[in-house]
Amino acid sequence: MGAGVFRTRGQPAAVEAVRAMLLGGMPHALLLVGPSGVGKATLADDIAAGLLCRAEDPGDRPCRECRACRALEHGNHPDVHRLGPTGAGLVIPIGGRDERGVRDLVRDLSLLPVEGGARVAIVTDADRMTEDAQSAFLKTLEEPPAGTVLLLTATDEERLLPTIRSRCSRIRLGPVTRSEVERLLVEAGLADAPLAARLARLSAGRPGDAVAMARAPESLTIRGEVGRTLLDLASATRADRLRLGRDLLARAGEMAAGLRAASRSTAVADASSSARGTRGRRASARSAAPGATTDAGQATEPDADALPGATRVPAAERRAAALALVVIWRDVARDLAMVALGEPADVRQLDLLDDLDAAARRLPSTFAAAQLRRLDLAGERLEGNVSPELVVDALALGWAA
Repeated sequence: MGAGVFRTRGQPAAVEAVRAMLLGGMPHALLLVGPSGVGKATLADDIAAGLLCRAEDPGDRPCRECRACRALEHGNHPDVHRLGPTGAGLVIPIGGRDERGVRDLVRDLSLLPVEGGARVAIVTDADRMTEDAQSAFLKTLEEPPAGTVLLLTATDEERLLPTIRSRCSRIRLGPVTRSEVERLLVEAGLADAPLAARLARLSAGRPGDAVAMARAPESLTIRGEVGRTLLDLASATRADRLRLGRDLLARAGEMAAGLRAASRSTAVADASSSARGTRGRRASARSAAPGATTDAGQATEPDADALPGATRVPAAERRAAALALVVIWRDVARDLAMVALGEPADVRQLDLLDDLDAAARRLPSTFAAAQLRRLDLAGERLEGNVSPELVVDALALGWAA
């Protein structure tokens, strides 16, 4: 159906659904739901291109050759309005004098289109909108300006108000097959076949993550170092676990910074890795006195300088580092479980297979499952106003046989 050029890879059902909408009528609001890194932002850009393309035959949209398509490719189409998370908490605020938020987007959409045709608003990670921001966005969602299409992406749609969800049509995207991720990397010239296979395994069906890792090869070195240290950590003393936990946090911060830079350099990636488990972003941190902590590190976030060994690192970067560390930590725990179950072929970090096998022999059979539950909880708390350092301290202390 149609010959439009889509950049989205490995999501045939989603692409065909969008093609049908472009030909038969696009809903005024569309919610793209799926894990991070699977192509939601890329599909949103494809939809915007299809709506704004000037090709005469609707089946040829997006053509990628007309002036509108080229402007969108370069990120400067005047009728595409974007909004995403900002600030230390990585949220989408209601907006005000010092920060761009929902009110700014609503104001932009109230103006006439520059090109005189359609307008597209892309709200990435819409599930990071604050409740006030969602309420402010609701009227625009109910009665959008004429010719305007609202595209929202979300990892956890349950964080969106029911009134937001009910007013959107929905397309779901899932993990991409390993073979498709490998093909994407090789065809893009980002990796040879062996490296592409390794990245496809590590990315767990998230081509955006695979592309970012390919563009930041030092991330693979750091991943290996962190993984091996975590396996040794389980038999370390309490004091060493605390010390090494902070060291690992610093290394994960270096990796996260490299991956962020790599993600910005490509249109394929749509976000950094999430450290959420199945409950992901649904929980928010409970109130506690500064410095208080529980088994998985629940605490309100004190000044970083009040923590031993902490430096003046922006809160957003500290949280990103902790989330990146939890991603690796979860992969190690998962791989331990796979080895313990006699399924080494399903291990993601094959370069750690010998270390994983040795660790699985000395650790209790229930170790990996218990740690995965703790890591899920830690990921949730990092999404709230929780000290990243204390979360990592609690994880390190509990990472013991």
